Amino acid sequence: MALWKETGRADACAMILAAGTSSRMGFNKQLAGVGAVPVVIRTALAFEASERIGGILLVTRGEDIPEIGRLARDFGLTKLLAVVSGGETRQQSAMRGVREIDPERFPWVAVQDGARPLVTPDLIDRVLLDAGRFGAAIAGVPVKDTIKRVDGDGRILETLDRAALWQVQTPQAFRTADYRQALAEAARLQLDFTDDSQLYERLGLPVHMTMGAYTNLKLTTPEDFALAEALDGMDAWMEPRGGAR
Repeated sequence: MALWKETGRADACAMILAAGTSSRMGFNKQLAGVGAVPVVIRTALAFEASERIGGILLVTRGEDIPEIGRLARDFGLTKLLAVVSGGETRQQSAMRGVREIDPERFPWVAVQDGARPLVTPDLIDRVLLDAGRFGAAIAGVPVKDTIKRVDGDGRILETLDRAALWQVQTPQAFRTADYRQALAEAARLQLDFTDDSQLYERLGLPVHMTMGAYTNLKLTTPEDFALAEALDGMDAWMEPRGGAR
């Protein structure tokens, strides 16, 4: 099944997962601003700018749906298909979201953390291109630091080979039908993963690692916002639109 470059169609749907509780933040990080643009909208705008993306699905907390819908209109998200309510866990949110994606119209799905607002259209396109070549692909970067494995008491058990270790990011791109099947199988076995590629690993399906960017950080603590502001390169790939930017 071919990708956009081969078919001339934008046949991938972005599914942006933004239904977390932001417990480590103390505030709703999805609606907080990076460069005067709310985090989840800043994330979505990168997919809006990607020629390979034909639709965008936002999965969020039920109480945030009206506000996120309004912001999507204000910032001109023309590819937005729907804003839907997520579940208790990331995997449950993904299951709810992927049900809304028509695999005939969108044979590919790009799964994205809503709290990674510095993702770029170039990275999205490269992950999707690799997914077309290898069947599935995820963004990641090589680990820079030496990594130790320790036990519950803090005793070092071993030093891992840094050359073989990568830090996983999003987007992660899969065939929509395969991704649905992997989610259904995990649910049947009552397994719940925090990373989408784990679904494929468990089934023995190949997943390619695409070089991501160290700037593609995930906003986890309040300090991350200051770093994101300093790294924000949105103006390099998109003219400001709508809202208060």
